[in-house]
Amino acid sequence: MFFSCKKTALTSSKIKTTLSFDNNHLESKKKEKYLDSIFNVLRVQENDSVIRNFYFKLSTEYYYNNNLKKSLNVSLLVLKLSRQVNDKEGMAKAFYYIGDSYGSVKKDSAYFYYLQAEKLYYKLSDYSNMARMLFNKAYVLFYDGNYTECEVEISKALHYLRDSKDQRLIYSCNTLMGTCLEKLANYDKALWYHQQALNNLEKMKITGIDKDEENNYYIASSINICNLYDLKGEYSKSIAKLQGLLSNNLEEKWPRLYANVLSNLAYSKMKNGDYRNVYAMFSKSLEILKNNGNESDILYKKIHIGEYFLTQKDTFRAINILKEANVLANRIKNSNEILTSLKLLYTLDKKNSFYYANEYINLSDSINIVQKNAHNKYARIEYETSRIQDENKILTTKNFYILTISFALVFLLLIIVILRYSKYKNKELQFLKKQKSANEEIYLLLMEQHEKINNAKENEKSKIAKELHDGIMNRIYGVRMNLGFFNSKVENEIIEKRKEYIFELQNIENEIRTISHDLSRNSFLDCNDFNILLSTLVENQNVTGNTQFTYLIDENLEWSIIQNVYKINLYRIIQEATLNVNKYAGALNCEVKIQSEKNGLLKMSIIDDGQGFDIKSKKEGIGLSNMRERANSLKGYFNIESEIGKGTKIEVIFNLEELT
Repeated sequence: MFFSCKKTALTSSKIKTTLSFDNNHLESKKKEKYLDSIFNVLRVQENDSVIRNFYFKLSTEYYYNNNLKKSLNVSLLVLKLSRQVNDKEGMAKAFYYIGDSYGSVKKDSAYFYYLQAEKLYYKLSDYSNMARMLFNKAYVLFYDGNYTECEVEISKALHYLRDSKDQRLIYSCNTLMGTCLEKLANYDKALWYHQQALNNLEKMKITGIDKDEENNYYIASSINICNLYDLKGEYSKSIAKLQGLLSNNLEEKWPRLYANVLSNLAYSKMKNGDYRNVYAMFSKSLEILKNNGNESDILYKKIHIGEYFLTQKDTFRAINILKEANVLANRIKNSNEILTSLKLLYTLDKKNSFYYANEYINLSDSINIVQKNAHNKYARIEYETSRIQDENKILTTKNFYILTISFALVFLLLIIVILRYSKYKNKELQFLKKQKSANEEIYLLLMEQHEKINNAKENEKSKIAKELHDGIMNRIYGVRMNLGFFNSKVENEIIEKRKEYIFELQNIENEIRTISHDLSRNSFLDCNDFNILLSTLVENQNVTGNTQFTYLIDENLEWSIIQNVYKINLYRIIQEATLNVNKYAGALNCEVKIQSEKNGLLKMSIIDDGQGFDIKSKKEGIGLSNMRERANSLKGYFNIESEIGKGTKIEVIFNLEELT
């Protein structure tokens, strides 16, 4: 299916069901045209996750169709689209794809983009893909001859893959680590990593792997292990293992692998001093690779054949085949094998040994310089990337400070404006208050109200509940008890008493209204003498029950200097306590006493000779709890002493200096 270049009204969902990348049956040029047509459709679509995903697939198809330039362009485009919507996962993946597109043509650029992808995956906590980027960086370093740095990057990758289930990636990391350590002449450790790769292959078999893929992995690892056996001089181990790999099935299905195994077996036998059929094996391997392999494989086989002729002292044929190998190595730019062929030619070709020696020295020096520059180049990429990030952090910090200071200044200016406005409004309010204030009493009440609101703004609901329980409920209870007592009597004196309690109900009604509107609770203090108010409260209890109440007060105590909020709480505590005596104590006598101590303390005690109770076993009711809370709110001391049959004593002690 081909698509035109003009705009289309296809939606993302329609594209998802219409576009297909299943076109492996097409030859390279037709496939490229097909991919171009898909690109023309995608570029007129809106930027969303579905479209970006198609761009990634398109880049992959271009890559496998060996069109790295178009793969790179598509990856750069999807990077731009991901940045537009701040899609960090898409940006990381785009960096990864760009690195792959540069991989075989511009290794320093590939390294740079793999590094960018690695840092983004780290921020995203995607440690599996981060490890993949570390592997890709290590791969670039390995093929540039930076084996030490390659080892470091692979070690990091394996660290992040400790808990990963991606056995293919772990296999690749272990294989590259083994090959890297081989180049560093650490053969035993290299052998260990190749064995680890085989262990990863066993785990892949458990989770499911294609037979052909399994065979390729196994043979590749086996060849790597046998190369190490050869380097360690353990040729018999290499021969035994390679012979076990050769089979007719391998030759039919995977001729290239078969040729490599056959050539390696011939090389191990040659090194072990067994020259039987070695040349035939090399020749067969070379013939197969000419039809099925690549030039690198052919190069290695020609060098091995040259070494074989050298062991057979057939100098003429050895020189000819090594010259062919040298020409091929130069054409495919394989520096290591150019050096190997020059070294062998220098040994064999006595006439031209000086020429080969100079070529070897010049190339070796050139390779050392290139590797040193490459080492510096990749270190510089890491440094410059880190420096740019540090600069960005500094800029971010500076911007943060600028924003913080700007915000602080704006906030300060706003506070000044608010304060000035508040000051103006306060002055206006004070002026209105002074105008409306008729006398000092009203002004005092307003100030007290303001103070109570400030002190009680977080506990207002709790205080209203206590007021209802300790004040209104107690007074209603007292009125109800008295009306019940006088209900059956018709004397004129009793009728007058009823009128007093009806008037008291009106006072209670007014107090409820006052509390419900959150006004000042100073209705208790309308009397000029707080002492008379307390005396009246205690004397009223004599009428409601059988208990005889007496009230004793220190005549030197000046109630006028004590704040009203404290007097209210004192009143409520006495009211609740005397009511409890009437209701529950069954006492004959009760004494309410308030006295001023020499040490500046105010002591209030309420003592009855009633039935008492067990303080430890009986749970404290809401009345006692309210009294305790009121005392605590005044920073006072509250204590109850009682025993069954011995009455009850309640003591409340306040510091007079705190009450004034």
